[in-house]
Amino acid sequence: MSRRLFLPFLLLVITGCQLPEQRTPLRPLPEDSPPLPYAELLTRARQQAGAATNGFYVNDWTELEDAARNLEQTARFLPKSTDVPEKYKEKLAAMAGDLGKDATTLKEAATTKEKDVKRITSLLTSINARIREMRLED
Repeated sequence: MSRRLFLPFLLLVITGCQLPEQRTPLRPLPEDSPPLPYAELLTRARQQAGAATNGFYVNDWTELEDAARNLEQTARFLPKSTDVPEKYKEKLAAMAGDLGKDATTLKEAATTKEKDVKRITSLLTSINARIREMRLED
């Protein structure tokens, strides 16, 4: 009787212990692309910040640099986005500019020979807070 219960339990455990699918990295947008919806760019920024954080945690400096570079580009596209919520229309350019500056500084910090972990941590915190500040819901 116990063997009959053990086999299904074992199969359940094995199928439940699969690795999550690898995320495909976001490619940079073409520089001449038409304006994109605000929500789409905000989602891209959130994913790029997540990729930067992940690269930092696993000491993958190339991933961190690439994510910062892509985030910098997304910040440039944000002020031109469509469907911007009314509450952000007047201040979006400044918010995106600040996000872009942080992304540029993060990219530079990721390329230096000596990695300043405290500075990078502070930049990632600032970037995530800025992106959270631009969220669609309250």
